Amino acid sequence: MTKSTGITWAAASARRLERQFLARRARTGTSVADVAAAMLGVHAQVLSAAELSVGLRADGVTRTDVRDALWPTAPLAPPAPAPAPAPALVKTHGPRGTVHLLPARDLPMWCAALPAIPAGPAAFPTDVRLTGEQAGQVVAAIADALDGTFLTVDELGEEVVARTGPWAGDLVMPAFQTMWPRWRQVLHRAGQCGALSFGPNRGRRVTYTRPPRFTPLPPEEASRLLVRRYLYAYGPATPLHFARWLAAPPGWAKARYAELAAAGEIEEVRFEGAPAWVAAGDTAFPDAPERDELLRGVRLLPYFDAYVVAAQPRELLFPGAAYRRALAGGQAGNFPVLLVDGVAAGVWHQRRRGRRTTVTVEPLARLTARQERELADCVERVGAVLEAAAELVIGEVTVGAHA
Repeated sequence: MTKSTGITWAAASARRLERQFLARRARTGTSVADVAAAMLGVHAQVLSAAELSVGLRADGVTRTDVRDALWPTAPLAPPAPAPAPAPALVKTHGPRGTVHLLPARDLPMWCAALPAIPAGPAAFPTDVRLTGEQAGQVVAAIADALDGTFLTVDELGEEVVARTGPWAGDLVMPAFQTMWPRWRQVLHRAGQCGALSFGPNRGRRVTYTRPPRFTPLPPEEASRLLVRRYLYAYGPATPLHFARWLAAPPGWAKARYAELAAAGEIEEVRFEGAPAWVAAGDTAFPDAPERDELLRGVRLLPYFDAYVVAAQPRELLFPGAAYRRALAGGQAGNFPVLLVDGVAAGVWHQRRRGRRTTVTVEPLARLTARQERELADCVERVGAVLEAAAELVIGEVTVGAHA
């Protein structure tokens, strides 16, 4: 390792891959919560993708291990009591308002830092929007209704209206060729505040519960901690990189960086010839041959994997044809990605039928014999995580983004 203020993309990528358990998988016995913490949350809009994101980083971990960490005891019927053992992971609304798996131990940071991010432009007209006071009432009602139970969205809606008033149930929100009740516009806010998390499905219906009780950190302390955690995982990074990752206003992100720089908690470095920041003192990066060893190899990352979403600059992670093929209008995560030697080099898709899954991989350049062998090992690991027998097909991926 060398200490440098002139950091290359290769050195930064090697360190990120190592810290993300992508250069070397976490050893057997490493908890799924530890892996999720290193990633700064696991995108979980598609739960099987989240299970892969964790399982591909940790030896021996399968989707059952991830679900057991989320729901140690599943509810049998409403209004079943919440699990007695405390979950290690919580499925809730995280960065960008999207569904994530977060370590339960990190909720004091997340549920103070995320609500402190300034809201963007109002999404609904005045006659549809909740007032600030009404939004607070709804979030409190959600927390109260979910305490110690699992409810579907319709059951939760009945409880919210009973605790607030008929106005919360007004069908005023256009959604999927129907109308949703007014209270649902703050569902993600309830998740980010720690009032709501997801339970296991009841048949095909989503359920919600209340996560374990915790005391949030002071918002300013939580925001500063989140910046430092982000820079440890994905630095060097600029305020704009941080803002994009969180879907936060750039001015707000710049102010947080300025505060931490003034306090000596982060420091400026040169990254590919431009200014960027790392956590104070965290300036050691691998050099050759360690750097090359960490980068070398074939890896498969699922939909919206944290690494492809957070690692910047994106044009260096997705060079040349990969920028056109593996991104959707510049947005990362819509396609599962094949990484070769640390950069995006193709896309892939898996189709499951019962206990078997077919993994089709489309490389953007011809793979060597060694790389094909590594790819076969990666596909075998995908099957192990998903508890299925996996078959590799090298060919064109014909499905569209987020298929």
